[in-house]
Amino acid sequence: MNLEQYLPVLLFILVGSAVGVLPLVLGWILGPTKPDAAKNSAYECGFEVFDDARMKFDVRYYLVAILFILFDLEIAFLFPWAVALRDVGLTGFVAVLIFLTILVVGFAYEWAKGALTWE
Repeated sequence: MNLEQYLPVLLFILVGSAVGVLPLVLGWILGPTKPDAAKNSAYECGFEVFDDARMKFDVRYYLVAILFILFDLEIAFLFPWAVALRDVGLTGFVAVLIFLTILVVGFAYEWAKGALTWE
């Protein structure tokens, strides 16, 4: 077996490692270090630490996050369908229309329930 065939793989690994590690090392060496109490304080999601870590958050925060993830992922399913639109034919088109109908009905239900309004 000829070892010259592995040279491109070795170069790819070395360049990839350098691109990942070199900026970290340069930032650590050249970056300013001016620690103070505000920079060293712990924080969580932009909130100052003022209570127990198991404090209660408003359920609307989680509801909006779950709805965003849900609708975002469902919309992501449309990209492969759009690429293969000519190959799926009428059956695939009808299936996506049913999918979009369910998506729109779910979105309208959430909107009507007031889950998308923030007070």
